[in-house]
Amino acid sequence: MPELPEVETVVRGLAARMTGRRLAKLDLHRGDLRAPIPKALRRHAEGRRIEGVARRAKYILVALEDGGTLILHLGMSGRLVLVDPGVALAREAHDHVVFHLDDGTRIRFNDVRRFGTLDYAAPGKLEGHKLFAHLGPEPLAPEFTGQALAAALKGKRAPLKAALLDQQVVAGLGNIYVCESLYWAGLSPKRLARTVDAAKAERLVQAIRDVLLRAIAAGGSSIRDYVQASGELGYFQHHWAVYDREGEPCPGCDCKSGIKRIVQSGRSTFYCAKRQR
Repeated sequence: MPELPEVETVVRGLAARMTGRRLAKLDLHRGDLRAPIPKALRRHAEGRRIEGVARRAKYILVALEDGGTLILHLGMSGRLVLVDPGVALAREAHDHVVFHLDDGTRIRFNDVRRFGTLDYAAPGKLEGHKLFAHLGPEPLAPEFTGQALAAALKGKRAPLKAALLDQQVVAGLGNIYVCESLYWAGLSPKRLARTVDAAKAERLVQAIRDVLLRAIAAGGSSIRDYVQASGELGYFQHHWAVYDREGEPCPGCDCKSGIKRIVQSGRSTFYCAKRQR
């Protein structure tokens, strides 16, 4: 599943092409993805000017001129790909939605597994929408501090890795970037979350921000289905320190056993037993 850096990269690509344009037409080739698509969506969206494109957690938000918002989630295999004006649009098998802009640009929402989402929030209703009401702070926002993270982890008996994947603790983090952040912070994924004091939490916050910003600058990590809105691949996967590198040497570490892999809550965790405590 695309994580925060991948979604942010897509958002930036879409914003450059969609902001200020009108949504001339919305083709809906099916009535549902992971959940039903609102039946009145075309009436709410078509003809509206797009005021901006933003991200909340792993969701893409398309702000419309009347205050309404289109909400998209890429799910496990979703892709949003730009098609330039004048280029023939050859519909692919899993193109479930196509956005037509007033300058002739089209955006294909292709989703093989159909775990993605297309929803709508009426004007003034975005913050209270069921998809966002439970979300914690954004990891790149000023309010995400060591003190705030330590408070969110206080009393939690879950392993630190699992706690960071809890979207109520921090929004948008996924398996890849939690593994990477814990490595650079020197904290074990097996450590109980409640043992992370303010100093360790501050170190972890800085590692999370650094990893995410480097990943965004690299266009995200391209594994399986993810591509940027331009169709290009990201390349941060070439800079992973530990993720998917079981048995390989740890960067900047003299441990003999190399990177270990364990399974936590059904997901692979990669870490260095010597560096991370």
